[in-house]
Amino acid sequence: MMRYLIPGLLALSLAALAQGAGTSAREIDYLIAFVGGSGCTFHRNGSDYPASEAADHLQLKYRRGARYADTAEHFIDRLASESSWSGKPYTVTCAGKTESSRAWLHRALDSYRQTGS
Repeated sequence: MMRYLIPGLLALSLAALAQGAGTSAREIDYLIAFVGGSGCTFHRNGSDYPASEAADHLQLKYRRGARYADTAEHFIDRLASESSWSGKPYTVTCAGKTESSRAWLHRALDSYRQTGS
């Protein structure tokens, strides 16, 4: 009996990990699309960028650094919140209010999880 139980538990664990990875990838894709459609201005290393360019930049960072972003929280904290070149934090201005991209994206993720959209 035990020889069947261990492989079964391993298969269930691997399936759960794969499902979690799929959820994280969907959430990260959502966050990048959210940035692109936000209409906000992004500030990175002393320059301003429209939302579409900010989304392209985050997509590039994700493609290159996906190994550092196994969850949506890690994506925000490790890739989408500061410059890997200068270490300076990213900020975003929406409707005249400027704040850190970290706080803004964490709120967007929380909202997405609560509403599913």
